Amino acid sequence: MSKFVLIICFLATALSVPARAAETLYQQLGAKPGITRIVDNALTLYFTDPRLHDDFDNINRDWLAPRFVAFICHVTDGPCIYKGRPMAAAHKGLHINQARFNAVVEDLQIAMNQAGIPFRMQNRLLARLAPMERDIVTR
Repeated sequence: MSKFVLIICFLATALSVPARAAETLYQQLGAKPGITRIVDNALTLYFTDPRLHDDFDNINRDWLAPRFVAFICHVTDGPCIYKGRPMAAAHKGLHINQARFNAVVEDLQIAMNQAGIPFRMQNRLLARLAPMERDIVTR
């Protein structure tokens, strides 16, 4: 009988691993509540970071927050539909340089740490966002 119990326990464990691996990044980040927490943390940092003052001083946080959540939800394979402009169009004329872009990324990493997001998940999100750098950094 004990062999049977061991086999059942092994199968239950083995079958649960692929289910976790099949989760989308959206789910691994905590779905919409987790992404909202990351965005709230990030926006707090962006709006108070002296390196980013010129970028965020004329932006309405209440307007930006749901759009930022929808964007992150979309790029992490969540159910949200991002209806905002493409990154190049949204950042055209803002003259964002590499230092300011790096500050945004650093603050996003801090925000994910504050939200308790594991480092591996942080890297997965950053890997999805990284190709957009060429559309955002224009100087």
